[in-house]
Amino acid sequence: MVDQIFPWVLAAASVATGLVAGVFLTFSDFVMRSLVASAPVAGMEAMQEINRKVYRSVFMVLLLGMVPASLAIAAYGAVSATGAAGAWLVAGAALYIIGVFAVTAAGNVPMNKRLDALELTESAGFGYWAHYGQRWTALNHLRTAGSAGAAICYLVGAMLLAGNAA
Repeated sequence: MVDQIFPWVLAAASVATGLVAGVFLTFSDFVMRSLVASAPVAGMEAMQEINRKVYRSVFMVLLLGMVPASLAIAAYGAVSATGAAGAWLVAGAALYIIGVFAVTAAGNVPMNKRLDALELTESAGFGYWAHYGQRWTALNHLRTAGSAGAAICYLVGAMLLAGNAA
């Protein structure tokens, strides 16, 4: 029974991680460039507000919800999946947990907290803002690749498992 349902679970996981990748891509592609191109006070203030609002968003549910889901997918891939499907599932989970969650927790979140503590009139804050824009975006590129890669791995794993079940 689980073997018949799990490809659909993986398809849903692929959609969820794809949505996460889409949000990250939006920031990497044009949101951060726009904020950095703005006057420092305007860009900093906008990013502070974005960072405050994200905690109450559907995006945050997907971002954090995919961590335990990825762990479960990895466990299934390592224990129950047959053939190449298991490797794809473990790879997808590793991409998500390391490339998305770990990068977010160790990189983007601490930078966001530091930005949030800055006064918008501090000249030192303006210097941090220039650094923030470059470093945060570089880390975000990693998160974009990690979540897109996980989505692809979960989808390939789903297709392989569905092919084995047929």
